[in-house]
Amino acid sequence: MFSAIRQVARTSLPLRATRPCASSVHRFPAHRTIVTKKYTADHESVAFDDQTGLGTIAITDYAQQSLGDVVFVDLPSVGLKIYKGETIGAVESVKAASDIYAPVSGEVVEVNTRLDDEPGLVNRSPDDQGWLCKIKLTEPKEIDDLLTLEAYAKTYES
Repeated sequence: MFSAIRQVARTSLPLRATRPCASSVHRFPAHRTIVTKKYTADHESVAFDDQTGLGTIAITDYAQQSLGDVVFVDLPSVGLKIYKGETIGAVESVKAASDIYAPVSGEVVEVNTRLDDEPGLVNRSPDDQGWLCKIKLTEPKEIDDLLTLEAYAKTYES
């Protein structure tokens, strides 16, 4: 494949003279899921899926590094209604314990039960495998009040 790309790049045809392959026009679905990831100054993150209305809550990579080896995670119960800013659980490590605060309001629809047996997933993969819970947001506009990655990075750089 790479040799074909190089070969096309060597041709003298200008880019505007080339035509897209007809099959490439419909490769992407008309309705794409947009996931918005935002952060709190308390080192939680939420990845919001606009198609499902679900938010996946995790602690940030910075938080897990600061805590050290996580040995226990206290998660909220499925069905619990949570409100932005309230304590929804805790993470305990060999160094310290830290509360988990809800970055947005909603109802817990799933918890990461793998953390019961493997709390170290929070260290190894805080976003992918070490997420804490998923919630159905009741106030999706609260996402707008959270920090972008750039703004969040400034909170711990100073």
